[in-house]
Amino acid sequence: MPIKIPGTSTNENSSAGERRFRAGTPPNTSKFMTYMALLACAAVVLVSWLTLLDVRAVLSATPQGVGTVANALLAASAVVAILILYPAVQGLRTTHQARRALAAGDLIAARVAMAESRTWSWTTLGYSTAQALVVLAILFLIANNLAVSRTFFMLPLIISSFSLVLKAFWINVYIFMVAEAIILVWGLVVAVAQLAPGAAGKPIRLIAKAYVDVFRGLPAIITIYLIGFGIPLTGLPILKDLSQQAFVILALTLSSGAYVAEIYRAGIMGIHWSQTSAARSLGLSYMQTLRFVVIPQGVRQIIPPLLNSFIGLQKDTALVNVVGAVDAFNQAMIIASNHYNLSAVTTVAILFVIITIPQARFVERLVQQDRRRLRGAEA
Repeated sequence: MPIKIPGTSTNENSSAGERRFRAGTPPNTSKFMTYMALLACAAVVLVSWLTLLDVRAVLSATPQGVGTVANALLAASAVVAILILYPAVQGLRTTHQARRALAAGDLIAARVAMAESRTWSWTTLGYSTAQALVVLAILFLIANNLAVSRTFFMLPLIISSFSLVLKAFWINVYIFMVAEAIILVWGLVVAVAQLAPGAAGKPIRLIAKAYVDVFRGLPAIITIYLIGFGIPLTGLPILKDLSQQAFVILALTLSSGAYVAEIYRAGIMGIHWSQTSAARSLGLSYMQTLRFVVIPQGVRQIIPPLLNSFIGLQKDTALVNVVGAVDAFNQAMIIASNHYNLSAVTTVAILFVIITIPQARFVERLVQQDRRRLRGAEA
């Protein structure tokens, strides 16, 4: 007996309220999206060529003029700008293929060709958007007769001051390396203190949580200022004789250590309680359970966020200029004040980016490996 769906009729010949299921519906072979992508691509190419002409005109007005190398680069850029037309043309070609297949009654080929055409169209729009952003950046750099480029990217000043900035940059690297080694240990100590068990561990837990709350809420620049200028004023033995770098390392350890402690604590608490129960049932003490069972597993889970925290710490080393230490940023500020130009500061920015990007890619790779490991474990 056929099942009657409400609002429908069981009679195949009836039309009122009948639910029809159609198979093999012809695909929509409209060229609207393809033509829109092609027009957008052509507009971006035209604007790119006009921008390159503006660049050549601006360079011609400079005392150096337009040399052979500059002309070659501009010509190469003009050729590269046309390359985004390739996916647009491919999208138009596959749309015609879909129409021919549909006319021949081959629905499968028509669907495949239309799907490929949409992919080409979206690819065209994506590359067109990216190229348009590059064009906007170039327009910004050549604005006001190269005023922006002269302010931030004056090559002669960048080249002449590079050795001074690089030498001062090693202070940032030194502070980062020493602070990172100390924070790795200090953050773990604070995390374990927050997990101190029982009533006896309650005072330790409260102190550790108070430390984390205070230094996570306190900006790093204020911590560096208070420690860098406050401790020398106290006249405390040994501490008052420390160097500026030592004060900055201490301040960054206290500031970043609070964040790292929370990362450690999240990794430790992410280990299932059965691991602790099994270890204790085998006769291991609480500290032995943490040392041999919980912490090794927890640390493996927190490596990506831990490295992200250290990337932030690396950038915070630029705050050393608060206490007057001549790091890369402070050296660049001195050069900028002498030449009334910020190109040396751009050099510092480039140095930080150069050492940060590989670490960021390394973190992404670790995250991907961890995801693959989890998928393998689940399978």
